[in-house]
Amino acid sequence: MPQTDPARATQSLQVYRADALRVVNGANLGDPIGFAEELVHDDIYRLSPLAALKPLTVETGATPPFRISGGSALGTSGADLHLDSCVTFMSGDGQTTEALVLVETDAEGNAAEVYLLPLAPMTARADYVLVGVDCDGALQRYAQVACVSFTAGTMITLANGAQRAVEQLTVGDRILTRDDGPQPIRWIGHQTVRAVGAFAPICIREGVLNNTRDLLVSPDHRLFIYQRRDHLGAGRSELLVRARHLVNGDTVARRKGGFVDYYQMLFDTHQIIYAEGIAAESMLVDTRTRAALPKDLEVADLLPGHRRSDPRALEVEEQLLARPDAAEVLRKSSGG
Repeated sequence: MPQTDPARATQSLQVYRADALRVVNGANLGDPIGFAEELVHDDIYRLSPLAALKPLTVETGATPPFRISGGSALGTSGADLHLDSCVTFMSGDGQTTEALVLVETDAEGNAAEVYLLPLAPMTARADYVLVGVDCDGALQRYAQVACVSFTAGTMITLANGAQRAVEQLTVGDRILTRDDGPQPIRWIGHQTVRAVGAFAPICIREGVLNNTRDLLVSPDHRLFIYQRRDHLGAGRSELLVRARHLVNGDTVARRKGGFVDYYQMLFDTHQIIYAEGIAAESMLVDTRTRAALPKDLEVADLLPGHRRSDPRALEVEEQLLARPDAAEVLRKSSGG
């Protein structure tokens, strides 16, 4: 059985099988979502009422294709997985929904399965008109989902202790880091996206983790917690916790609707910095997120340092956080 490659970034994607979304009106009547070259603009798709999102565990290497990881609920372990395109649908209310089309191939390179990775929730029985097919930008869109981001207005602690809104920072500004003291910003990214699905930010209310104000971050953003007492049962004092794993619908909640401005902050190595007074990670460059970086940035120079500082060993397993009081437990563990 193929083994997980530690040099690859591994993530679990929630996908539909292609036959869950079929054309109900148009040139490809009756066909499921497929390859870009087969798709026809203005075809109307409908999601089956029996459709269910299932986990597809993927290892992302330095270059495509991806690889299906051992133990994945879907697909064949070790099979190649190609990112075919980013498709855009329009629903009856005028809202657009993006999704990524992924194609699994067999040993001979033939298509074995097609999957749809929605970037926003899709509703059964609703009609979706295909209005866009983008092959060139699909990899970048896939990478943007994995980039840890702060929302506009987030106050970041500078090297001198002062605070400044993330959107007012510039390359070269020196930021206070937990482990390496003052460090200059190497690159700052910015995107404005609809606050839905994978892009809906997580709001951690003021004081929940001893933060001085509400903190809004991207769902996969990891917060650093130092436990004085291990109330969580993680077995170690230093923890990284994904924001989405703390959602309880009250003190930690998804902020859906409208648009959100996301900012990524990159250093020569992965860092723990301070946002609204609490510790949170900076962007980590790995085999998945590197596609989100501009082509004129010397990514190859950054990868060795980011691999050395890769913090995956500190990340808390989701099952330990599957409790409504997880945020409160962490606050008490840190002495708050």
